[in-house]
Order: sequence, then C-alpha cells, then structure tokens
Amino acid sequence: MKKTLLFVLLFISQAFFSQADCSTALTVCGNSNITYTPSGIGSVNEPLGGCLQTEHNSTWYTFTIATGGTLTFEINPTGPVDYDWAIYGPNKTCATKGIPIRCSSNDGTVAGYPTGMNMTALDTSEGPGFGDGFVKYLDVLPGETYFLYVDNYSTTVFTFNLTWGGTATLASPFTDPTIQPHPFIPPGIPAANPADPREVVVCESPAIFDFSTLTAPILNANPNFFISYHTSQNDALSGANPILAPQTVNTTTIYYYSIHYQDPANPVNPINSCRQVGPFKFKLGNITGTNITLTKCNNNNAGVATFDLTSAAVFADPTATKKYYETMTDLNAGTNEITNPTAYVSAEGTIYVKITSQFGCTAVAQIILKFYPIVVVNEATLRSCFIESNPSTASFNLTAAGVTVQPGITKKYYPSLTDAENGTNEITTPTAYIAPNGVVYIKVINGNGCYAIAKVTLVVIPPVYSTVLQDKIICIEDKTTLDAGPGFTSYEWSTGATTQVITDVGVGTYWVKLKTGECVSTQTVKVYPSEQPVITSVDISTNTVTINVVGGTPPYQYSLDNINWQNSNVFTNLSRGDHTIYVKDAYDCEPIDITVVVPNLVNVITPNGDGVNDVIDYSALAGKQNLIFNIFDRYGAKIFQADKSNGYKWDGTMSGRKIPTGNYWYSVTWNENDKKNTPFKYTGWVMVKNRE
Repeated sequence: MKKTLLFVLLFISQAFFSQADCSTALTVCGNSNITYTPSGIGSVNEPLGGCLQTEHNSTWYTFTIATGGTLTFEINPTGPVDYDWAIYGPNKTCATKGIPIRCSSNDGTVAGYPTGMNMTALDTSEGPGFGDGFVKYLDVLPGETYFLYVDNYSTTVFTFNLTWGGTATLASPFTDPTIQPHPFIPPGIPAANPADPREVVVCESPAIFDFSTLTAPILNANPNFFISYHTSQNDALSGANPILAPQTVNTTTIYYYSIHYQDPANPVNPINSCRQVGPFKFKLGNITGTNITLTKCNNNNAGVATFDLTSAAVFADPTATKKYYETMTDLNAGTNEITNPTAYVSAEGTIYVKITSQFGCTAVAQIILKFYPIVVVNEATLRSCFIESNPSTASFNLTAAGVTVQPGITKKYYPSLTDAENGTNEITTPTAYIAPNGVVYIKVINGNGCYAIAKVTLVVIPPVYSTVLQDKIICIEDKTTLDAGPGFTSYEWSTGATTQVITDVGVGTYWVKLKTGECVSTQTVKVYPSEQPVITSVDISTNTVTINVVGGTPPYQYSLDNINWQNSNVFTNLSRGDHTIYVKDAYDCEPIDITVVVPNLVNVITPNGDGVNDVIDYSALAGKQNLIFNIFDRYGAKIFQADKSNGYKWDGTMSGRKIPTGNYWYSVTWNENDKKNTPFKYTGWVMVKNRE
C-alpha cells in the first residue's frame, strides 16, 4: 500500500527554529500534507553520523508504523537543490538515536533529481558522489517509531514531493475510520483560483471575528479532535501561538487551522502529535440591496392591488433569503413579517426587505408600491326595440355602450359583476345580445392589463299599440272602416295602404305596422261577420204562429213581408196556407226567412161512415220529415198516434173501438225540408161525435 506525503517548502519571513531539533520533531501522520520552511540548524547542532557531516537548513520528523511490511519513500525536488537525509531507529530517543540506519548525502544538481529508499537498491548508505541517491528499503513492524532528518544543503529553497511506498503504512488518526468516522470540512468557500486558500466570508472589513465559530463545522462531529487557529503555517504545524480570542481580521492575511487528535485512553499516544493543517483567508461579503418600484393595477378602482413582493429584484443572488416588513421598526425587531409576499394586497406604500446572503451578510432595500393610472369608466344605458316573437326581450349592441373615452383599451362583456371580476361566462356575441330589461357589465382593460367594470342598464322599449283600433263585427255582405288612431310616425297596412284610416274593408284579418321612433309594432285586427240568427222551431196553434230564434245578436225583429217589422215573435190570425216569415237581429243584416204552412183546421168529425168528416187526415204532410200526428184526451193521455202505417189519419177510434163523444187535443210535429231541418209543431182540438 502506497502513502503520499507532500512537503511544499515556501519562503516565510519568520524563521522557526525548534523543528530543526530532534527533540521537537514534527510528527508525520499518514497522508497529512505538510508545508514547512526549514531555516538554520535549530538550537542544537545535532550529531548526525553515517553519511552526514553537519546541519545546514534542517527539519526533524518522526513517524510511527501502523502496519508492518516494507517501507520506501522518494524525495523529489522541484528545483536544483541538494536534499540529504537520514533515518534513525527504531524506537530510539534523540539521545540514543546513534547513527542512521539509512542515509543518503548524494548531490542533487538538477530539478527533479530524486533521492530516498526503494525496493531495488542494495546499499544502506550513500555518501557524496557515490550511487544514485537511493538506498535499500526498511522492514518495519507495527508500533515502531523512527526519526527522519531532512537537510537542504543548498541556500536556495525549493519545494519537494515526499512519496511513501512499500507495504507498510504510517500511523495517523486521520486515516483510521474508527477514530475519524467523518470527513473534515474545510472552512469557507473555494476561491476563484483553486490554488488559493478557501475564503471565509465576513460582512465588513476590518471585522472582529470569533474563530471558534468555525470549529464545529470543520470537525463535522468527529470526537476527540481539537482545532487551533494560527497566523503562520509553521505555528499551525507545531500548534504554537494559537489565536485564543476574537480578533480583528482582514482580507489579505492567510490564516491556518490546525487539527490534532487527543487519545482519551492514552495521552502519550504518538498520533496525538499528528496535525492536519489547512489555510484560509477572509473575503469581504458585504451586500447592498436595490430599491425597487412595483407597479400594479388598481383594478376597478378598489384602492388596493395584489403585489408579488418576491418579484422585486432587490438582490440578484437567488440563494439569498428575503423577509418583508411593513415598517423599519418591524424589520429591525424581526416582528410582524409579511407571510404572503407573493400575493400581498395593499394600497400604495413602502415595504422594507431584509436581505440575508448565503454567508449571513444582510442589507435592507425598499419596495415602493405604486398603481398604474386608473381606467376611467362611466355607467351607461342602452335602449333597444322589443323582439316581436318575444316582446319582453330585445337585441342589444353592447359595443355601442359609451362607457369610456380612453384610447387603447379592450372591452369584455359579462352577465354579472361576479363574472366580470372572475372573467367567467363571457358574452361572446356582444353585438347581438338578447336580453330582457336588466344590466350587464363591461370590463374595460387598458394596455397595462388594468381594468375597471362599468354597469350598463338594458331597457327593452315595449311595443306601442293603437288603443283605437279594435276588432269589428259587420254583416257579411257589408264593408267597414279601420282607424289605427293618431300619434304614430308611420302606418303600413296589410292592404298596402300607408294611411291612418283604411275604408271599404270587408270581413277578414288585417295587420298594420305602427312605427314609434325607431320601433315598429305590428297590430292585428279582425273584422268578423255577424252571427246569423237561427230559427230553431215553429209552433202553430190554430192560426197563431210562434217563431223561436237563437243565435245572432238580440233583439230580433220579425216580418211577414220584409217591409213591416215587429218585435214579437208571435203572428196571430194567419190564414190557412203558406206564409213566409222573415227574421233579423240587431245588426240589421240580410234577414233569414222560413215558409210556414198553416194547415186546414178540422174541428169536428162524425165518424159514422157517411163519407163526410169521418176522419182527420194529415196525409197531405206526408212528405215532411219525421211527421207524427198524436191524439190526447182531456187529461193529456195519448190515445192514438197517426203515422205512415195508418196514412196519417184518425177516425175517432182507440184500439179499434169508438171513443166517447167529446173534445180531444192533437198535435202534429215534423221537420221542415230546409237547411236547418227546422222543427214544426201544429196543435189544435177536435170534437168527435160518435152515434151510439
């Protein structure tokens, strides 16, 4: 298993001498990266022995074996310097270290001239000018401790890379997952140049900084590790001169953190001296907010608008957090934070924003809340003529409503205020909107998307009809005059006439279009024929005739000659034979007439067989419809019926026997052979004289 230890030697103005002595050797731990500047021989000019003569610019290191096996290393200079080295041990002290068990002082004259131990060399020591700078590897055991002496023979300082190899590993708390279960997290953020130290952001410079605030994040919950902070790398490697209290820092100095382990069970454990060192700088992270104006719509002139405060670009970094307050007092106190910044309803005013960057720096910005110019609208009224098929409604051109004079606007039309506010149920045919009396709402939207809502009252102009023009009843053969009355703009009759009055109008149905303003009402008028009276029956009693009439319009008038008229329906003293009777009603139309036959009246029969007045004979009426001849006694009981079977004759008998002498009543009924089948009834009396 190969382990790599990188030594980067830099010039540092402050000389640090103690690590140039064996007694204060720096501990090499596993993969720890050490940057150290050797200068001078320290406080003691150590006896070196072996292939080395004396110290020049030296550093002493110590390391402990974790896993046994073969151990190699290679020192690879980055410039033309002569690095000499020696290893002492195992398990020696500075006083008993004796001579080195491996040693090389071979000259290095060009950059990259390597030296060290490898698996192919057979010698264990090389002096100046002998060999290739490499000597034989070491076989090591777990727990063994060794000293490594490295001396820069040259006066010029160059860095070198130290690579460990072989199957052995070096003891380190930083490579043992049971000791360090989590990775350490270096402080700050990467610099723009990856080769530069990481940067810890401060919000002002110079600033007083408490270094202890970095400790917990760096340690990342690894137990039994401790951190100190230093102003030089040499101090960080040795743990000397730690920063113990908050101090003023700047953005130019490089600071170092030094991590070391403290074995709670073994305070003298060699790995307790291991240190992992890292550089960092401070970076000024102060931020400035930008005051922003948000302009929104004061829709429908409600006096408030809905603002998305988060849309105000008060700070460009999207990782920053922002909190919004109505007053600076609330911002400073952290109270009454606005909890709905994406939909903040407010009048015009000022909002205060506390901006906190990802590094904890803060700034304050203002958001000025403003309204766009309002949309000015007026209420309007639209009047429209009724629709004839549904007179309670009209067709309205909503686009003609003069609700605004502002240019560059868009209008949308809605049946209710709620729909207008929510943008639902939009009227899609505003130029021909069918509606009764009521209201609609027009949403007027300007170029900024702001709107106001105007109410439009819809008035259906009702039809105006003539109160003069009325249906008429006339005789069917007559003509009449129709008058639509005055006050209309124009008249248009179904006859083609355009006058107020039309004449010579017969029975029928007519219409007239009456114009009032822009509206036209069509009024229908009917001229009815008068109803003709109907003779329902005729009663004839001896020489008296009674005419029974229905229908038509009473009072009726009656006449025997169509010249002289009487109000009574009874005619008396009519002679035997045919008579024409005329009837008319109140309309004085062409009369109706009926022919009435007053039969020859037989008042006495003597049924004795002498051939004179033996029978009552109404066979002359046999051509009439439903002719019936009935005989009644004085009590009203029917004793005989003459009909077609007996020739409409009666000979004074009942059931073949002569009836007693006396007076008897009879009636003759029939239906006249006219269009109405008018029923006739003729009544009279007869004396029957039967000789016993």
